[in-house]
Amino acid sequence: MILNERRTEEGLLVSVCDPDVLGETFEDGDLSLTVSEEFYAGDEVDEDQVVDSLHRASVANIVGERSVTVAIDAGIVEEANVLAIEDTLHAQLLRLG
Repeated sequence: MILNERRTEEGLLVSVCDPDVLGETFEDGDLSLTVSEEFYAGDEVDEDQVVDSLHRASVANIVGERSVTVAIDAGIVEEANVLAIEDTLHAQLLRLG
C-alpha cells in the first residue's frame, strides 16, 4: 500500500491507496474519484504502518480494496460507510474533537 502523511493546521492528513489504483480515475454516475499522484503518492508500506498512521490521523482518504479492507479489519472504518465507485473502494475518516 502507498502511504502519505501531511501535517496541517487541523492535524495529520493521511492518504492511503493500493498501488494499482494510483493515477486512476473511477466514475459511477455523478461520483468521480481521481487517485492523483500529487495527493496519494508516498512510501510503499505494510499493513502495520498503515494501521498506525490511520490511528494517528485527524483526516484520512483511503482508496483500493486492500487499503480499505485493512482499515475495516482494524476497526478504523465501518464497512457500511465505504463507497464502491466503479471497481474500487473508497473511505474517508474525520476525527472530531
